[in-house]
Amino acid sequence: MSDLLVTEDGPLAVLTLNRPDKLNALDAALLAEVARVALELSARPVRTRPRVAIITGAGERAFAAGADVAELSRLTPAEARAVSANGHRTGRALEEAPFPVLAAVNGFALGGGCELALACDFIYASDKARFGQPEVALGLVPGFGGTQRLARRVGIGQARELVFTGVPIDAARAKAIGLVNEVVPHAELMTRVQAVARQIAERPPLAVAAAKRLLLHGPEANLRVACELETEAFGALFATHDAREGTLAFIEKRSPAFDGT
Repeated sequence: MSDLLVTEDGPLAVLTLNRPDKLNALDAALLAEVARVALELSARPVRTRPRVAIITGAGERAFAAGADVAELSRLTPAEARAVSANGHRTGRALEEAPFPVLAAVNGFALGGGCELALACDFIYASDKARFGQPEVALGLVPGFGGTQRLARRVGIGQARELVFTGVPIDAARAKAIGLVNEVVPHAELMTRVQAVARQIAERPPLAVAAAKRLLLHGPEANLRVACELETEAFGALFATHDAREGTLAFIEKRSPAFDGT
């Protein structure tokens, strides 16, 4: 059976990390497969690609308990750089997908697992989830974007504490510092995440994709340039059917029929 299970249900795609006997540890092959699938889904025409993707882990214990340490222990410096580059490619594939990617963290999200979740647009966590960047305990640093995305999400002080100590935190603490959006009873996690995903999927996909690009790239620019990017995106959407349909439906007090054009 594949280490990555992919199912599609209408506008939703669910990617399940499927190495439960190894707590869904992220070896090189699994990371590459996540990237491959994300890129394949992203390359589809708007009408046939998913409107939202969800990533979760198989089993009851882990989302992904980090990179495969047995694999890491055998690496040369050059090989380690290649593994890090592989992880970064996967993060970018999720981050730059033209649809939102939601992480449903059902257990341990440590090291590379936390970094994979951080590459998603936002995170919902089971009340059994635990998050951490424990790489320093191995004499390493996060290698899949953890030092960068974590600081951008929770602030530099909180990121330093998590990275320097390597001590995991529970879901409640992760929520308090802004790492996760919501903590959900374990048995209700996927129901809640799918409900949010379907709500997003009802929105016009070109507008959602434009909003995702602005929220991703805007912080990299100064405020004036970022606002100019927003102006360009705002104007460009007026050439779409969905913008005309959305405004007309509002005026006519009816439900809009968005078609992704």
